[in-house]
Amino acid sequence: MKYEPLIEDTYYHIYNCGNNKENLFVEDENYLYFLLLIKKYLLQVSDILSYCLLKNHSHLLIKTKPNLESKIISQQFSNLFNAYAKAINKKYNRTGSLFKDRFLRIKIHNEDYLKSLIIYIHKNPVHHNFTENFSNYKHSSYASIISTKPTLLNRDFVVNLFENNSNFEFVHKKKQLNIIQEFVLE
Repeated sequence: MKYEPLIEDTYYHIYNCGNNKENLFVEDENYLYFLLLIKKYLLQVSDILSYCLLKNHSHLLIKTKPNLESKIISQQFSNLFNAYAKAINKKYNRTGSLFKDRFLRIKIHNEDYLKSLIIYIHKNPVHHNFTENFSNYKHSSYASIISTKPTLLNRDFVVNLFENNSNFEFVHKKKQLNIIQEFVLE
């Protein structure tokens, strides 16, 4: 399968899942380590708009930074996933590929899709029955976006997409996931 290169100044939905439906994250410290690797590898080449890390897959919504070569951007994403896989393989004495495939990406072309995708990512733990309330799921960016605590996310941009914090929360609580999925999967 040929993959489109990641290009500068573009929004992407980046996602990946475990090989043979294996878990990517075994314990809480794995989630934290993955976030540290995001900080190390991705913040140089992209802004992080939202994320959700589930046991067996992950979602990132990013915007690549301007004036960067495609090869450099893609290499940083490869570094992230390779570093994480090596660490998990070593820690849990496993061999072989941790991820099902290379990281997958969808280019985001419009603001409506972008907003729907943010909601989809935050509600993903409910869709996959990891929790009944997405706002309490601790491995997602939702709490960081509605918080006033420092964050590495581009919080202001995300909140402004929804006009303000109150509307961000309101839309998340009112929008039905099945409607969002239809839009996201088109």
